[in-house]
Amino acid sequence: MLILAFGPEWTGPDYLIAHFGLIGILATIFAESGLFAFLPGDSLLFTAGLLVAEGHYISQPLWLVCALIVAAATLGDQVGYTIGKSCGTKLFNRPNSRLFKRENMDKAHAFMEKHGPKAIVFARFLPIGRTIAPILAGAGAMRYRTFLAYNLLGATLWGAGMTIAGYLLGQITFIASNVDVILALMLLVSAAPVVVKMIRARGKSRDTATAQQRGADESSADDSRHDASP
Repeated sequence: MLILAFGPEWTGPDYLIAHFGLIGILATIFAESGLFAFLPGDSLLFTAGLLVAEGHYISQPLWLVCALIVAAATLGDQVGYTIGKSCGTKLFNRPNSRLFKRENMDKAHAFMEKHGPKAIVFARFLPIGRTIAPILAGAGAMRYRTFLAYNLLGATLWGAGMTIAGYLLGQITFIASNVDVILALMLLVSAAPVVVKMIRARGKSRDTATAQQRGADESSADDSRHDASP
């Protein structure tokens, strides 16, 4: 049985599947889709497909496993959307709140109107994104029909897609014997866009601060020259 050395032992795909089987997979996928971040969604799905191919721990056929995973992912997003819709307005309407400002909710609404459908689908492939996206969609008042349609699409592409990939690739000897390395690479690749965006945001913030400081210094120099002039 493979062991992926990231995080506590109980969060690893091997532990979850060995102790809880398909129920553990479904519960984890449900929880990560709108409730709790930093769960092993990608690696868990890939491992599930691999174990279905090998006939270990999971006795159900591939089509049933994929269908149940898609259902769990879809339901998890529904919960996240409901949380965002029911609690988001109350939080963002608090007059003295520094974090949950009304303008932030308006920005979320505008973002979802412009990028919502695409964001819902692509967020499935990001460890933190698939947890936050449905909550943001609910808080941003994204149309429920639109959210539901793209939620189903994202759940299918991610849930069934990753599981089928594990099933097919797991039958290749080289991949089956190097699963730990492959899963580690998957985690790095999935987290890369978030890291790159954070680095770019910090760079822009640093450039803005530098420009403001330069402007302040130039303004101060102009004032000094003005005061020194006869």
